[in-house]
Amino acid sequence: MVYAVIDTNVLVAALLTKTSDSATVKVFDAIVDGRITPLYHKDSLMEYEEVLKRPKFRFSSEKIEVVLEMIVKYGVEIFPQPTGEILVDMDDLIFYEVALEKREDDSYLVTGNKKHYPVKDFIVTPAEMIEILKGID
Repeated sequence: MVYAVIDTNVLVAALLTKTSDSATVKVFDAIVDGRITPLYHKDSLMEYEEVLKRPKFRFSSEKIEVVLEMIVKYGVEIFPQPTGEILVDMDDLIFYEVALEKREDDSYLVTGNKKHYPVKDFIVTPAEMIEILKGID
């Protein structure tokens, strides 16, 4: 089992994709299978909800609710310390700080936008997360 913060773009990509073997869907599946324990904070849940409700995605309110409930049900709420880090998109700061708070447990941040974050070995793409899981299984 691996602790991981799931960036919003990974959730969006998983919900939009039509291929069940994409890395984003595999990350999603790994949460349900218990191989990934998502880490979250109320601010990250609010970010998920705000983005998933954008009209351009056309996600049903039921689908959004299922995703949010899944994160809370299988996840662990984290109350991170401020890092003072300045990111390209400051909305991403909560995801970074939550991941950093559980680094002693080898937590990861899974994102499709690594360039939005500092270069750190625990910030990985969905495909890299799947490779990490293969090494553990």
